[in-house]
Amino acid sequence: MKDFLPVCREDMEKRGWDGVDFTYVIGDAYVDHPSFGPAIISRVLESAGYRVGIIAQPDWKDPESINVFGEPRLGFLVSAGNMDSMVNHYSVSKKRRSKDFFTPGGVMGKRPDHATVVYGNLIRQTYKKKPIIIGGIEASLRRMAHYDYWDNCLKRSVLLDSQADIISYGMGERSIVEIADALNSGISVENITFIKGTVYKSRNLDGLYDHIVLPHYNDLKSDKLNYARSFYIQYCNTDAFSGKILAEPYDGGIYVVQNPMSPPLSMEEMDKVYALPYMRTYHPCYEKDGGIDAIKEVKFSLISNRGCYGGCNFCALTFHQGRIIQVRSHESIVNEAKIIINDPDFKGYIHDVGGPTANFRAPACDKQLKRGVCTNRQCLFPKPCPNLKVDHSDYLELLRELRELPKVKKVFIRSGIRFDYIMADPDDTFFREMCEHHISGQLKVAPEHISDTVLKTLGKPENSVYRAFCKKYADINKKLGKPQYLVPYLMSSHPGSTLKEAIELAEYLRDNHLSPEQVQDFYPTPSTISTCMYYTGVDPRTMKPVFVEHDPHRKAMQRALIQYKNPKNYDLVHEALELAHRTDLIGFDKKCLIHPRNKNDGRSSSSKKEKQYATEAEKKYGISFDKYDKIQNQSKNQPGSKHSSGRRRKK
Repeated sequence: MKDFLPVCREDMEKRGWDGVDFTYVIGDAYVDHPSFGPAIISRVLESAGYRVGIIAQPDWKDPESINVFGEPRLGFLVSAGNMDSMVNHYSVSKKRRSKDFFTPGGVMGKRPDHATVVYGNLIRQTYKKKPIIIGGIEASLRRMAHYDYWDNCLKRSVLLDSQADIISYGMGERSIVEIADALNSGISVENITFIKGTVYKSRNLDGLYDHIVLPHYNDLKSDKLNYARSFYIQYCNTDAFSGKILAEPYDGGIYVVQNPMSPPLSMEEMDKVYALPYMRTYHPCYEKDGGIDAIKEVKFSLISNRGCYGGCNFCALTFHQGRIIQVRSHESIVNEAKIIINDPDFKGYIHDVGGPTANFRAPACDKQLKRGVCTNRQCLFPKPCPNLKVDHSDYLELLRELRELPKVKKVFIRSGIRFDYIMADPDDTFFREMCEHHISGQLKVAPEHISDTVLKTLGKPENSVYRAFCKKYADINKKLGKPQYLVPYLMSSHPGSTLKEAIELAEYLRDNHLSPEQVQDFYPTPSTISTCMYYTGVDPRTMKPVFVEHDPHRKAMQRALIQYKNPKNYDLVHEALELAHRTDLIGFDKKCLIHPRNKNDGRSSSSKKEKQYATEAEKKYGISFDKYDKIQNQSKNQPGSKHSSGRRRKK
């Protein structure tokens, strides 16, 4: 029957079950939609014949909260949810967020910090020997020793701290069924060491072949450079075809062993995953509490691919989804579109068709599905690889099919568009149709910065590529007669960015009349090259030093410079310009970012009268406002002046 999976014993009994094979403990509310990882994993297990019960956001202070279905036959599954619980809870400034979009009514505090670890230990209090399999993005990106930004320390593998038995990392559709089949066949959990896409514990490395032993955890803690070297070995072994087995030693003779990533799903396998009987919304028990806000962004969106070969250093996709693109067929996507079209809330707008990068619809080159991705070069950075296949025709055809569906007024593209990939395409057909049909007034793109120094550490193309894209975008829209704009996503305080580069970005914004409403401070999340740079101070690929801004106040200056027009940022911007010896940008010239301080109250001199002085001084006399102001003040005190004290005396 098509229904939500059981969330209580009553639901279980309605299905005629006397128990479940797996109890799935998750940090999010239960949303049965293919944009939510727990929904996919639970439905994939269901399709393989296993009974799964959902315990969403249990009370982690009460051991009884995980006993809703009694003892599961095969084991517990644990996921922190669709986001890392720490990212979900805290901003980059480590301030507690006020809202949790994956919780009923947006209430904060329904899941613990480091949820995977807390849930795993909660289960172990009652079930000492029952298999625990952890997964999801939190477990996936913390599968080996990792830097934890929130506690500012190097932590052990989450496998050890959670007391779990296995990690199913990456996109776990294949590995989770193989784990379930192994347990179902009677294999003890400690002997399940042979499944790709998993991490397990071992006391010896007997029987392993072609493996790499990483530095001991104690050595990683004692020397950050050891961690940088170890991280780069891991980075070079994330591929399903070329990756080797990695073993990380810990005290007590324990190894955390990582098998190579699961092979990418074929188109047919992807289609099957997205054709499963999802209810496509949150469980009705949350309606009384205000529902789940996270469904709003994805309810009328379509996932067309997964994986990304873009290679941005601040992104963890290489470690989680991999660099090989996996896609669904047009038929699969169109069939899902027909389902959402019939939703009573559908207003005629498909909000998105994409994935991590919307305009990637095939592996970067032919060899990737045979020999894997290159370990010594990127597909797009610093220049597009000569072997890169640049072709938008398949994606364009998919968008055209969706546009033709009845009841569809508009098909938007809101996923990331890789603009350097568009610029590498000699055929402008996709670019033109994107502007004509798939944008509503503005297109969001992610240059992240404009300084080539910072772009290099970001893993993004040179600024000249973005400038060329902007020009082409403007030209195409002009021909179409559409007044559409670009909204750039920008990042402050990324490794490599000093005040000099932050000011360079501010000057670019000034020259192009841009006023970003949103700015992302660099957020050091686990398992990215950028986070490794942040923690170690070196680029793990070259071991060369990289400037890293750790001081919160100076980081605030970099952020403020991007939004220098905001009056709230005046003091920070003024301080930054003085610190960088760029007081030439304080004044009334067009090139200036802020006005001088008013000597009377310490605030910016921005009154209409003072601006009038500045304009008069510059245009009429060709002198600076400061000099003009000095002359004016002197003249006020001359005898006979209408401002002189003699005029104020009583006759």
